Amino acid sequence: MASDAKKSIRIGGASGYWGDSNAAPAQLVDKGNIDYLVFDYLAEVTMAILAKLKSRKDDQGYAHDFVYGVMKPLIKKIADKKIKVIANAGGVNLEACRKALEQVAQEAGVTLKIGTVEGDNLLAREDELRAMDIKEMQSGAPPPAKLMSVNAYLGAFPIAAALDAGADIVLTGRCVDSAVSLAPLIHEFGWKPTDYDLLAQGSLCGHLLECGAQVTGGNFTDWKDVEAGWEDVGWPVAECFADGSFIVTKPEGTGGAVTPLTVAEQMLYEIGDPAAYILPDVVCDFTGVTMVPDGADRVRVAGAKGRTPTRTYKVSATYPGGFRLVSSSVIAGYDAPLKARRVAAAVLNRVGKMLADAGLAPFGDVAVDVIGDEALYGASADPRRTPPREVVLRVCVQHARPEACELFAKESVGTALAMTTGRCAIDAGRPSASPMVRLYSFLIDKAFVKISVRLDGAEIPFAPFLPPKDHVDVVTHPTVADTPLPAGRRIEVPLVRLAVARSGDKGDGSNIGVIARRPDYWPAIRASLTADAVKAYFAHYAKGEVQRFDLPGVHAVNFLLHNSLGGGGTSSVRLDTQAKTFGQLLLSIPVSVPEAWSNELGAA
Repeated sequence: MASDAKKSIRIGGASGYWGDSNAAPAQLVDKGNIDYLVFDYLAEVTMAILAKLKSRKDDQGYAHDFVYGVMKPLIKKIADKKIKVIANAGGVNLEACRKALEQVAQEAGVTLKIGTVEGDNLLAREDELRAMDIKEMQSGAPPPAKLMSVNAYLGAFPIAAALDAGADIVLTGRCVDSAVSLAPLIHEFGWKPTDYDLLAQGSLCGHLLECGAQVTGGNFTDWKDVEAGWEDVGWPVAECFADGSFIVTKPEGTGGAVTPLTVAEQMLYEIGDPAAYILPDVVCDFTGVTMVPDGADRVRVAGAKGRTPTRTYKVSATYPGGFRLVSSSVIAGYDAPLKARRVAAAVLNRVGKMLADAGLAPFGDVAVDVIGDEALYGASADPRRTPPREVVLRVCVQHARPEACELFAKESVGTALAMTTGRCAIDAGRPSASPMVRLYSFLIDKAFVKISVRLDGAEIPFAPFLPPKDHVDVVTHPTVADTPLPAGRRIEVPLVRLAVARSGDKGDGSNIGVIARRPDYWPAIRASLTADAVKAYFAHYAKGEVQRFDLPGVHAVNFLLHNSLGGGGTSSVRLDTQAKTFGQLLLSIPVSVPEAWSNELGAA
């Protein structure tokens, strides 16, 4: 815990993924008046890429962007302003990342203490894991023959321990995205492992910051309200208090928007059951969270509840999964969608015969998308639409052998003179096959993972909190009565008149969060948007169960669509591999409302 307790601290969220804009950290350092600058870089595919880089060269395997693109130009300002930095930029080579950062600091003439948190990387313990008879979390399948990366999702307390020891910068490998924001709250306010409600609030703060400008108007349903501010969009700042409450805001004078709806959209992004959001340090219940304005571009967030964490860590492993190839071309003129589909069928049939003649297996998953003809909507496409005169034909194939994909590439280009007219290429040359990385997730007892916390390379004491082995979590969902709508005639309006939405991936599943624009719209939304209605709307994607969860605190519903991404973002042939568009697609679904609402909804 910090020696001088503070009334509040300000945390700036500077990165949502590896490759996020380098404008964010500079803006937050210059204008954010922040105490902490936090970065989230790592996803499952990122870990596999970093592991491959490290296997080629000992000093690789971490996020170079962080050291040379962010810290090198900003480290003097960061030191002068006494801003502490937390980043999971260490990837699979924390020591190399630390040494590179030390060199950057030395060249800038500053002295900063660098902490590291290790233990998430379990690849070297593969034999031990296989001896434990691990199973995939959803399918129960045994581990694949070859693993590329194996990383446990660690929590916030090891990071807080490094801060307690005096670290100015803390580097980690894989941790849950929210941990980089929860850790400074634990450190500054002295929160304990059993302060579950506080930990839940701090985790929610981290969840809201972890995707950068998504919470400050980026990717917002009502994009026209913030479009003018995209050029200098403000990155998020959380003003946090010891009681767990916090205010989401952004640097003064920047673009974007912070409203209860922008913040609520981000809360529902990529979550499953909002009453059981499982993290290493706490099981969170977000169903009663409230969001209220606290001035211009300021939203106060409170109401998260927490429970005893699980005894297990989630572990994500990656493994080679064959090859994938995407071929795209533009087709124009009358009957463009029909011509595109005929071209796709002809090329696939031709190549299918060639594969058989060559003794190769048929393609695995295949996707044909006619972009411009509501390809993502499937059977829910508007039957009244006018056929477009210009479309993009996208065909994606999977195969265990790269030569099968390359054969498809040759024929998709080589039939340009033999099939439809009005066809032109998008890119020069042929497409090429890309290796796929597949995801394998499982649970492991926390006692198996050996966490090491270091400061400037020297080990510091850390004893992880281990919940009882026999603890069983009890999830309680809020009871929401079906409120009858006013009597009288009904009309149908698109959901977008009543709500905003945000969607994302959950492994091979996806989620769609829908937030009512006004509390009195919520009963109408719940009445029309049943789990069965959403499953029918996404029948072309949702191959498993669809669940609906209520969040009365923000008048929202969250849908979890199981088995809806064709294997998940790392290996799917889908046009949208991460469900980024699903929320916007759902906003077209018709909702039954009282005719008396027609004027206020613009449906007269």
